[in-house]
Amino acid sequence: MTLDELTVVDTPGAWEAVGFTVEGDVCVIGETRIRLVDDAADSGLAGWSLRGVESTELDGLVTTHSDRPPPEEEPTHPNGITAIDHVVAITPDLGRTVAALAAAGLDLRRIREEPTPSGAPRQAFFRLGGVILELVQEPDDAIERAGGDHPAFFWGLALIAPDLDAAVAVLGERASEIRDAVQPGRRIATLRRSAGLALPVALMTPPVAEPAGLE
Repeated sequence: MTLDELTVVDTPGAWEAVGFTVEGDVCVIGETRIRLVDDAADSGLAGWSLRGVESTELDGLVTTHSDRPPPEEEPTHPNGITAIDHVVAITPDLGRTVAALAAAGLDLRRIREEPTPSGAPRQAFFRLGGVILELVQEPDDAIERAGGDHPAFFWGLALIAPDLDAAVAVLGERASEIRDAVQPGRRIATLRRSAGLALPVALMTPPVAEPAGLE
């Protein structure tokens, strides 16, 4: 199963302003299309299309089926981004969402029973070709603030910048300082709100080696 397209409610101009090449309403990053749509009632990462998915009922993650081949060309982006490392989704019930994704044929590689720096207690990782889905268990206090149980939802993206120092230099004050990532041997920076994108975006150096359990 592979990722064809992400639907992001945002403007092409916002993405061009931070160094992405956009053709019409589509930004191709690696082998994935990002379709930028105008929807006054929504914002951020709104859905995706998958090749080979057995069901589109993914516990609230808006999903469509695709038979379309990957883009013929991978454009060069002035900011140096070359690919999507992972898509982040959040769920109030990790077991429930993992079961729904596995039933639809998504390839579960491992569950990490350790808290993240942001306080999420558990994570599950699914392989979608060259892209990873990182499914994060929502902390209890966040569930309470949201009014209790609710469907899973998409949250943000992590993108690969082979020369992270150069990418951050291009972005200037719109990017955070570079720091060590959770994954050993990798570094990470995040786009600040001043970057003007409608979803959280992180920039990472390429994987040093395949994480354990994700081969």
